[in-house]
This record gives sequence, C-alpha cells and structure tokens, in this order.
Amino acid sequence: MYKILTLNNISVAGLNRLPREMYEVASEITHPDAIMLRSFKMHDMEIPKTVKAIGRAGAGVNNIPVEKMTELGVPVFNAPGANSNAVKELVLAGMLMASRNIAKAWEFARSLNGDDDSINKAVEKGKKQFVGFELPGRTLGVIGLGAIGVRVANAAYALGMKVIGYDPTITVESAWKLSHAVQPALSVDDLLSKSDYISFHVPLVESTREMINTERLKLMKRNAVLLNFSRAGIIDDQAVVAALDDQRLYAYICDFPSNLLKDHPRCITLPHLGASTVEAEENCAIMVADQLKAYLEDGNIENSVNFPSINLPRNGGYRIAIVNSNVPNMVGQISTDLAEAGLNIVDMLNRSRDNIAVTLLDMDKQPTAETIEQIKSIKGVLSVRCLGCNEKQ
Repeated sequence: MYKILTLNNISVAGLNRLPREMYEVASEITHPDAIMLRSFKMHDMEIPKTVKAIGRAGAGVNNIPVEKMTELGVPVFNAPGANSNAVKELVLAGMLMASRNIAKAWEFARSLNGDDDSINKAVEKGKKQFVGFELPGRTLGVIGLGAIGVRVANAAYALGMKVIGYDPTITVESAWKLSHAVQPALSVDDLLSKSDYISFHVPLVESTREMINTERLKLMKRNAVLLNFSRAGIIDDQAVVAALDDQRLYAYICDFPSNLLKDHPRCITLPHLGASTVEAEENCAIMVADQLKAYLEDGNIENSVNFPSINLPRNGGYRIAIVNSNVPNMVGQISTDLAEAGLNIVDMLNRSRDNIAVTLLDMDKQPTAETIEQIKSIKGVLSVRCLGCNEKQ
C-alpha cells in the first residue's frame, strides 16, 4: 500500500487514477511515499524521510525545494502543458480587455445613476473616452515557446495578428506544434522593438528575473501592451508603472496584484487565474497522479524537473530502481554486486541528467534484502527500491 500526502485540494479526477486497493491518499498521513500539491510552499516544511517523489499539479515549482530534493534522490514532477489552454484563453482575454478598455468601460457603466433615459444619454456622451483598437494586423511578441507560448502564438495568428517569438531553448516537440507563420526574433531586445503586445511564458529563474526593466522598456514601441501570466518578478513593476505614468506604455495586464499595481488606471490585475478552470485543474491532477503512479510502481519517469526521463517496460516480476550520483563506474559496481548475489539481469536501462542518474534493472528472481543493502552502501547511491518484491525495500 502506497501512502500519498496531499498538501492542497487535488481534483478528484486525478485522485481517481490511484486505485484505492493500492493507495491511501489523505491530507494527514504519516510516513508518506509521495506528496501531491498545488501552491503549498514546502520550503519551510520538514519533509518526511519516507518521501520518494513529489508531484505538483501545475507547471511552476518555485514553491518546492527542488535542489534539496535532488540531493536526497527525490524526483519532482510537474504538469507542463496541462493548463496551457486555460492560460492561452486568459492571455487572449487580457489583450482584448486592454485593447478595448473593457475594465474602465465596465467601471464607468456601473457608476451610472438615474433612469434608463439618463443612463442612455450618459453612455452616448461618455463612450468616446473608451475608444480602443483591434488586434488584426498588430504584432504579438511571445517570449517562451513552451506548451503555453505555442498555443498563445498560434491563437493570435488565427485572430489575424502578426506573431514573433523568442525561445533559444525551444524543444523539437514545441517547434513541430508552432505555426510556420510565427517569425523568430533574434533576441529579447529584437522582439521588444517590433511588438505591439508582449506576452511572457518563462519560469522565474535568475536569468529571467526582471527581464523587463527600465532600459528594456525604452526599446519598446510607444503604447505597447505587456501581459504577464507567467510569474511575478519577471517584470520590474516599478519600472512598468513609471512607463505607464509617462504614457510610453499603454497597459499592463498581469495575474499578480500588488498595492503598487491593483489601483493603477492602466493596469488590469487578476487574482492568479491562469490555471483556474475546472478542466485545467483536472488535467494537472491526472497528469501528476499518473506520473507518481508510474514512478512508485515501475520507477519510470516523465516530466520531472530534476531527474532524467526514463521508461523501461516491465520485463519480469522484480525490478530494482536505483537513483545515484552521475559518476563513473556506478553501473559496473551495481552489476558486480548483483552477479555476486547470483542474480541475472533480464533487462536494464540507465539515464542521466546533470548530476543525477537513474538505473532500472529487471531481474530473473527476487533480490534479497542483503543484496539491496549492499547496493545502498555503494558510495554515490541515493536510493534503492525493489519493485514487485514481497517486502517493500
């Protein structure tokens, strides 16, 4: 029986992927095998030593101590792309709200008083202050062409916009999905200088922190619109407000309200709604539940932010899953210990990523607890599990 600790409410659609005869899932569990969460901040949490994996039902993992988990040999999973349609729709809504001055127009309409005739007269007199502009023919710059950025770029092109994108680390999978009409930018600065709208879809790391600052705002077209549904901190809010006040920037739409932004007349701030749809929450929960299940039961890894991807179909009843430092002769030492124990390797796969390596070995018979302990004692081995054994190792 595997035990899963939930730190946030997780969609039932995801929890249903974990069979009740094999999994105990609850918000209060001691000695959990894995943790599922959404936005809970784990950095100050004492993480049980029994934890073998962590799954976040979302894309960003800033709330998880990933580096610490890597050192402990614990993979951290996320759900890239599961909320991509939800975020795409909100970006499109943000562009429309800014272009048509919808938020200010709505406030104006709600403030009207008097009988209907008086309101109609006030509407006709006041609507000219909310004249906007249309999207077709204008240029959207997309920074970050992952699952979300690709959807945003393709949708904007379908609306008649010109689209340019920048992502020096774009994957082959994303490139295949990106419309051929999306033009590549040479750099962030190149993209900023050509775009009427700029949408960000990058993680918050040191290289992206305050990517948009005072100097880069000077490169942008006058009356450009910034959209940030990625992460707070990617844009220097103080610099943006100064640009809005100087009427160099037309509008700023983001998912991260603050005292500086929430009451500014040219800002539209939303309460972190990017992934807040029933469909997105279900998709994220399903993806993460499936990934945790695959890792706990078979040692296979997909969509880990700190471990290599690895997938070895089960070939035999007993599998040894090993996480170790990525150093020479680890597989040799492991193989020697297995041979000395009289065990034959039926199938094997080894994958590495940065300082971490994962090895899956299917055996012809069940290894003893002594053999597992012998492998655990190898310098550099972080964790060893025997999957399919009578006794949980």
